[in-house]
Amino acid sequence: MKTNKKQVKQTTFFLAILPILAMVLLLGIGYAIFDLSVEVLMLVSAAVASLIAVYLGYSWDNIMDSIVGKLSKTLPAIFILIIVGFLIGTWEIGGTIPMMVYYGLKLINPSYLVVTAFLVTAVVSVCTGTSWGSAGTIGVALMGVAAGLGAPLPIVAGAVVSGAYFGDKMSPLSDTTNLAPIAAGSTLYDHVKHMFWTTLPGFVICCIVYTIVGQKIGVGLGAAIPENVGVILNTLDKIYDFNLLTILPIVIVLGGAILKKPTIPVMLLSSVFAMFNAVVFQHFSLVQCFESAVNGFKLNMIQTEGIDPTAIVPEVSRLLERGGMVSMLGVVLISFCAYAFAGSLSVTGSLDIVLNKVMSLVKNTFGLIAATILSCITAVFVTSNGQLSILLPGEMFRNAYIKRGLEPRNLSRTLEDSATVVEPIVPWTAAGVYMATTLGVPTMEYLPWACICYTGVIFALILAATGIGIMKIKENSPYYNEYLELNKETVEK
Repeated sequence: MKTNKKQVKQTTFFLAILPILAMVLLLGIGYAIFDLSVEVLMLVSAAVASLIAVYLGYSWDNIMDSIVGKLSKTLPAIFILIIVGFLIGTWEIGGTIPMMVYYGLKLINPSYLVVTAFLVTAVVSVCTGTSWGSAGTIGVALMGVAAGLGAPLPIVAGAVVSGAYFGDKMSPLSDTTNLAPIAAGSTLYDHVKHMFWTTLPGFVICCIVYTIVGQKIGVGLGAAIPENVGVILNTLDKIYDFNLLTILPIVIVLGGAILKKPTIPVMLLSSVFAMFNAVVFQHFSLVQCFESAVNGFKLNMIQTEGIDPTAIVPEVSRLLERGGMVSMLGVVLISFCAYAFAGSLSVTGSLDIVLNKVMSLVKNTFGLIAATILSCITAVFVTSNGQLSILLPGEMFRNAYIKRGLEPRNLSRTLEDSATVVEPIVPWTAAGVYMATTLGVPTMEYLPWACICYTGVIFALILAATGIGIMKIKENSPYYNEYLELNKETVEK
């Protein structure tokens, strides 16, 4: 940095926290109340931080260097987000995602409706990487089944939300599952594997609770499956030719994760096989495959005899019309704006000053993880945005975890445990409103039954207190040199 140290004023705690307070105020009022653009509000927050940096004596070049430095570290992970959109688009046109929904609905057993709702939605969400898409398609169908059988709708809605967010949390195709390691400085597959420590116990609890509750409900075995489920099944059956090769793209992604192969080549290979399926079995053209990969699958691509794309029911439309690289640009834009704010703060060392104040109250690993959870939940309540509630605390706490000898995957897991899954049980967030509206059950009514949305926080605190499942930085860790450097700075100070 070219700044002359003598010309730079010392940053006070008030000046350090002022941009953060401005950001909280702007998002809390501008976004949560007036529904103003998150991206613009983040840039205004970045402008406030930049003005303070200029006041302290930093040049515009210093500010830009800091912002570019933040963005450059995240570009590989952001590129993965773009490839995820590419992958989903090809899976749609190749029939992989529709096949998961098709057989998921086929598995419905009225006597085990609640646990089936959870498991089927979880499988679809893991394979598609979208909680909203899963709830808006197979979740809506399951709610129709529940209504037809006379089952308590809040319980089934809670099971659907749990399944949807289990997948949103664990799927390598999910935007939040990619954002968390971006923010924490971890890697995608390390992050996903590390989440099993807190998410698998929650999954087991969900299965037990939903099985017991389902049995007590005593849903009649002879009830008929609602008409809309049959319409979805018949439509998908006419459009696609389902076979064993249709599932191969999923096998490739899962195999690549298990074998620890590079993420992007694995996803591209999976996409190639999905496009092969689209051309050979689904009878789409290569041009349509490329269009679906870029802009997402569209109903007007369907040329199946006896199918009128304009007459397809909304449930099927919500399932099919998604994916494409362009669909990820909104998430990428939010990431860029968030890191513009983080970079503007970083140039003056404001984040370090605020964090040092917070860390003075934190005495151990439990305190650090508890502070992270509290920050994420507060961000969800204030911003009503799960993505920002991951990005900003992640940027804030990353060095603190490394300095204490904790791998960044501990942070990325905690971000998801306390931001991703908490968002849908807060009534005024976008996720809370969407789930309540889509499933037809108020947020506060399905909240007690959305078990996965709070078991993550519970198990995160249990593991923090016991030390179980906490990954420490070792000498062979890629973060070991950074750990030494951060602690060296502390000693020198």
